[in-house]
Amino acid sequence: MAISAESTKEKRKIHPQKFMMWLAMASMSMAFAGLTSGYMVRQAQDNWRYYKLPNVFTYSTVAIVLSSITMHMGLMAYKKREMPKYKMLIGATLVLGIIFGLLQFGGFYQLYHQLQQIKINGKLLNEFTTVRVDGNPSESFLYIIAGMHLLHLFSGIVALVIVFFRTFRVNIKTYSTTALEITTTYWHFVDVLWLYLFVFFLVNQ
Repeated sequence: MAISAESTKEKRKIHPQKFMMWLAMASMSMAFAGLTSGYMVRQAQDNWRYYKLPNVFTYSTVAIVLSSITMHMGLMAYKKREMPKYKMLIGATLVLGIIFGLLQFGGFYQLYHQLQQIKINGKLLNEFTTVRVDGNPSESFLYIIAGMHLLHLFSGIVALVIVFFRTFRVNIKTYSTTALEITTTYWHFVDVLWLYLFVFFLVNQ
């Protein structure tokens, strides 16, 4: 009886690596909350520049939501030892993750070179103006937030690539789910983080 109780207690303990992941995600969340709060406070003051969010961000949002679904389904398939289904879902997640990354890069590139109408000598001329980190305060906030987001996205894609190659190169002898659960949790975090930023940018554009 004592052994059974001790075994149950051990199962309830959180894995150290999972604990570190949750701690890291909490720190990242606080950092983004601080930046977006500072953004809104500074926005209420003068000398603020507004911009239109490119439509490509909508497509990227669809891609990462789908990738989060396939990642979760892949984890469930792995736990059920449905390896062909697991491999297919992990492959789909990686493809969707890369598509999301490319669309994000394209979206921020468009934002960086946002086409604006500028009046020169009474005439409307099409001219590219760049949104710079060292320019208007709104631009500085935007690109600090974007840079941090893209860094987390890159880390998530690297994790997906590692999981993908391990899936197809290593003969699975023990079905430990720890590494896959950590990767899944982090990818869901990237998903939720982007949804938060997407809504934030839409509201404040």
